Amino acid sequence: MGRHEVERGIRTKTFGKQFAIAAAVLAVLLGGLAAGARAQTDCNDGNGVLDMTPPKGITEQEVIQKFTAQESKVRDARMHYIHTQDVLVQTLDDKSAVDGQFHEIATVSYDDKGRRQEKVTFGEQSTLRQVQLTQTDFDDIHTFMAWTLTKEELPLYNLTYAGQQHVDDLDTYVFHIVPKKEEKGKRYFDGKVWVDNRDFEVVKLCGKSVPDMQRVKKGQSLDIRPQFVSFRQLVDGQWFPAFARVDDTLNFKALSIHIREIVKYKDYKKAGSESAAAKP
Repeated sequence: MGRHEVERGIRTKTFGKQFAIAAAVLAVLLGGLAAGARAQTDCNDGNGVLDMTPPKGITEQEVIQKFTAQESKVRDARMHYIHTQDVLVQTLDDKSAVDGQFHEIATVSYDDKGRRQEKVTFGEQSTLRQVQLTQTDFDDIHTFMAWTLTKEELPLYNLTYAGQQHVDDLDTYVFHIVPKKEEKGKRYFDGKVWVDNRDFEVVKLCGKSVPDMQRVKKGQSLDIRPQFVSFRQLVDGQWFPAFARVDDTLNFKALSIHIREIVKYKDYKKAGSESAAAKP
């Protein structure tokens, strides 16, 4: 989420599909420099104690090969489903009261070539005052909050085993994931995944998209990405994205913005089927 520095007057804001958090009025933004606790998305919500002992009866590399193969299956299976995407983005003041909101609900499907299609079914008038959203924010919602580390993408990343951890009712292996290198014009995931130790499917991830796009010269945006945590649900034997949230403070050069996002991926049903496959 980025901030645009404005030299004169007010830059016109557009809502809808244009996303990245940015300044609208310099005086308003400077007024947001309130002191107080800095929010941070909680990656450890629902986690037990991390046990750093290695896996038993299987190597770390074998776990990686198994779960990335499963991720490819999840990606392919999800393209045969229609689901509802419910996006809520809020900014909060220094007392943690909501001072701006964007809310949109859409039906998401895929065509026969795997291309994502979206039909907005609800969109309220945005009340965001300090910020506006750009395509990079929606890319996070569409791609990274619902990210799958497939076997095809595995060569792009370095994975480090972190240990074993109980997450809700599941026993998992935990891996740190960072891109091997960042090529210009491409975005990557940087964070952690939790892999069920029985079926080798990702059930949780926490991190952010990278790189943060730094301002090159005056008038261009400084885009700082928030950290998110995402959970999955079991749909017809596959673990599909279910819920993601952000509760983060984005610290810019002259101000800090407390941002909260709640994204729900729900009402999965197979394409051509009238009955819902899963409702969280």
